[in-house]
Amino acid sequence: MSSTLSASRRLGLAAAAMLSVATLALSGCAGGGGASTQGGGSGGSSVTVFNGATGTISENFNPFSSTALQPTLGVIFEPLFWYNAASDEPPTPLLAESFEWNEDGTQLTIKTREGVQWSDGEPFTANDVAFTFNLVNKTPELNTTGLSATAEATDDTTAVLTFKENSFMQEPSVLGNRGIVPEHIWKDVTDPITEVNSDPVGTGPFKVKDFTPQSYLLEKNDLYWEEGKPAINEVRYISLESADAATGALLAGEVDWMSSFLPGLEQILADNENLSYVNTPALTASIFTCSNEELGCEGPQTDPAVRQAIYQGIDREQLNALAGGGFAETASPTLVIPERDADWIADPENLETPANANVEEAKQILEDAGWVEGSDGIREKDGERLSLGIQTVTGYSDFISLNDAMSQQLREVGIELNPTSITYNEWINNLNIGQYQLTLESIGLQPSNNPYYSYEKWYNSANTTPVGESALNNNTSRYSNPKVDAALAAARSTNDEAVQKEQYGIIQEEIVRDMPYIPIYVNSLLSEFSTERATGWPTNEDPYALAATWKAWDNGIVLKNITPAE
Repeated sequence: MSSTLSASRRLGLAAAAMLSVATLALSGCAGGGGASTQGGGSGGSSVTVFNGATGTISENFNPFSSTALQPTLGVIFEPLFWYNAASDEPPTPLLAESFEWNEDGTQLTIKTREGVQWSDGEPFTANDVAFTFNLVNKTPELNTTGLSATAEATDDTTAVLTFKENSFMQEPSVLGNRGIVPEHIWKDVTDPITEVNSDPVGTGPFKVKDFTPQSYLLEKNDLYWEEGKPAINEVRYISLESADAATGALLAGEVDWMSSFLPGLEQILADNENLSYVNTPALTASIFTCSNEELGCEGPQTDPAVRQAIYQGIDREQLNALAGGGFAETASPTLVIPERDADWIADPENLETPANANVEEAKQILEDAGWVEGSDGIREKDGERLSLGIQTVTGYSDFISLNDAMSQQLREVGIELNPTSITYNEWINNLNIGQYQLTLESIGLQPSNNPYYSYEKWYNSANTTPVGESALNNNTSRYSNPKVDAALAAARSTNDEAVQKEQYGIIQEEIVRDMPYIPIYVNSLLSEFSTERATGWPTNEDPYALAATWKAWDNGIVLKNITPAE
């Protein structure tokens, strides 16, 4: 799945059968899950994390690799700044203390933090920053963010990045999504693409102590630059046989941190005083439509009136109760997260999606567009029946539940939905090449909370292709709108947020009318913790980081802020 929700959904859905989880014993726990109960072998404090790994773990701590083990980014290697996806706040300085753009957005000057050491004792300087970005620039295979900059260290604490064109909107990718590597190590790496980096040297709060194909152990970096952190001595990441085993391990006290949707969570917590959870919704579950007839999309969904009728005809409150466990939050037709980023929504009328179905409004929209009711209640137009296929992945039980419920809801409007469950590989291929009418997917978790990144990814005409050609997980609805493209270009050319908001207002007016992606709700993003060995986890009142165990960068923030339980 193109969204980062995939891993947690697979965990949660496998757990959906566990209605009697409170009585389960640990089963299938592979590779040293006892680290947390034994305090980590050395007698110090320790926690155990399950981040979705099942089966054999492949060693890879290369921060440039797309298959690097999850704690590589944030726990072992750090970026210059950290962007908190759980709240709307300025980026937090890590390896850098400040940054400044020139007027035309072609040069970024970064002041690095003094007194930082690599985990091998060598000093960290701006030379390491310049080396990292130059390595990415000259190695296209490492350049996953489209970075087009060269870098120079003008002194030990100043790095200057020079871009070929206005690059204001590359800021979060540069500052918050690139792990800085030590020049004295990586200058001698023969092939940075295939390097597994088995003994990584980073600036993060932890370093690798031991690795096996079933689990690996990180230990506290005693040279870490932030005084008094981390307070935990060791962190063990484990692989399990299944999500069933993960839930059992959590309840048995063998896992301290995991991310999964658990049916009956409130009762589980009531029965286990050492367990807590945080819900940080950030992903908008949506109906993707193949919307552009000119690019080869076929079916009633190419009519904007049909998409608007679907938007008005679903009962989101009921869908949350049936498929979201009651943990989902209200979405916005602008695809901005209302709870977190309401200031970016130009028109207050577009702040939130309707909670309940407006069946009469949906019917009127279809009537006005020429869709008349047939003998069986399903509408027709020019001999075409308003019948639509909707795809999801086999095993994604929350999305399957959504499809089943929406099929019943939309029948009242005169729309027939025909749900299909297919393999993940078939689903993602169909999504990319446009071989679908409707499909379920989630939108969210871009480089920062600025709406530009979602709008650029999902709505820019440059990021789509005709049906049959891959859109590479970008504008898969095949949406094309010159007004939206022009507004994106204007927003891209400035770092003035007031000007950007004006342009987003133009975009929002267009996409709320055209609705190529129909928002359902902001899906729950649940993480569970044991407080038996550690406290200070994020809470619903203080989401100081996005606590999903699979979330790069935030993991380092969480692990360096928790403290041993007394």
